[in-house]
Amino acid sequence: MGMNILHISPCQGSFGGIEAFVLALSDELSKRGNRPKVLFKMVDGFDLKDNLREAILKRPYPIHFTKRGDLRVIAQHVSQTDIIHGHNPLIEAVGLSFWFNKPCVLTVYNWCRRNIHPRPLLWRLLNRIANHSWYISDFVWDSWEPLGRQSSSGKLPILSSLPTETTDFSERKGFVFASRWIANKGIRVLVEAYAQARIDHDAWPLTLIGDGPLKQEVLEKIRSLGQDTHVIVTGFISDSERNLRISKAKWMVTPPHTNEDLGLTVIEARNVKVPCIITRDGGLPEAAGSHALVCEPGDAKSLSRLLEQAANMPDSEYRQIATSSHIELQKYIKPLSVYDRAYRTTLLANGKNLNHV
Repeated sequence: MGMNILHISPCQGSFGGIEAFVLALSDELSKRGNRPKVLFKMVDGFDLKDNLREAILKRPYPIHFTKRGDLRVIAQHVSQTDIIHGHNPLIEAVGLSFWFNKPCVLTVYNWCRRNIHPRPLLWRLLNRIANHSWYISDFVWDSWEPLGRQSSSGKLPILSSLPTETTDFSERKGFVFASRWIANKGIRVLVEAYAQARIDHDAWPLTLIGDGPLKQEVLEKIRSLGQDTHVIVTGFISDSERNLRISKAKWMVTPPHTNEDLGLTVIEARNVKVPCIITRDGGLPEAAGSHALVCEPGDAKSLSRLLEQAANMPDSEYRQIATSSHIELQKYIKPLSVYDRAYRTTLLANGKNLNHV
């Protein structure tokens, strides 16, 4: 028999990165003979979207939504499980696990804010109480444990399903950006840098994938810079179309200045052999790998020089970088099966009877 595993995760109601990871991990655990259960905690502003409704249909394990602070319902689930996996240091996960003497492991997604506000202080306390914490990047890890890494800690980037369909090098063209159009994601800087770059813009178009509050401002900026015919704006598109457009680009450009926790889009690009141009921001250099072209955040001139470097790069050098970046990524990512082994190790370390698992 397998383990009873409870995932407790915050949820805004849409099928985002955390939701995708929780469900992909639960799928893997179920296939391995375990009995996962998912408990999505509805956060402020929760609005259940169709993409999450569709994602949870026909899953072979129970998925529940609970109101924030409904400790009675959550406690009932915690009391009936072998091990709890909290997604971020949630008091509902760590506190109730401690109360019921259940092992609790955490995946920590966000870098630690160092201030005296009660909530971050509580998160840091809960993180130390948990049996084990996995951080999604070295940047996130160091922010939580600045004085030295604990033996009960580790690093596991969150990856659910990566695109795999590549496009032949000879059929690729231009640059691609894929992100929410919000402040600090670098889209303003990118549009300015692209206009400044001394390149053949017809041969090197820029595709902007996504949408967001900055859309009107960015579109006006593109027009004012005279780049209407060279910048392709897709808006929100399906995952399959998004993955296809990324694979057809020569370079992924991801230039945030926001202390990025990891940077999933560059990992997705590298998995289809598309190398990256990035800023030295948070965990992004780790996600983009050692073969990325890197500049400082918020610097349009430096970014434009990287665009020029990429456009003028000999084809043989480009192919070598793209291939090497992909090979390096395969050594970086870990299969979801590692969690099954980690749970069993945690249970044994806490003296739990594994006869039933």
